[in-house]
Amino acid sequence: MCPEEYIAMRIKELCEQRGMTKYRLSQKTGISQTALSNMIAQKHAPTISTLQKICDAFGITLAQFFVRDASRNNLTDLQKEILDTWDGLDEKEQEIMISFVRSLKRK
Repeated sequence: MCPEEYIAMRIKELCEQRGMTKYRLSQKTGISQTALSNMIAQKHAPTISTLQKICDAFGITLAQFFVRDASRNNLTDLQKEILDTWDGLDEKEQEIMISFVRSLKRK
């Protein structure tokens, strides 16, 4: 798979996981919808700084953008489910969930 194909596939995958439209991604990144469409159509590859903006919008690192699920190989099914659920939450929902989890910690 060439880099442009992988990047396009990954952007589409992350948008679907998070229920984010290209319009919303454009708003969160400051990247035009046309530029995003061109990346998804594999007409051009983004720069590293553009990819960083995309990663920031999804709440992931550049490494996570390219590694995907490889870092989850040593996790139990339950741990994977929790992380998959987390990945599908928007920023506000993640804040609520982390507050809830912190409230469960015993002191």
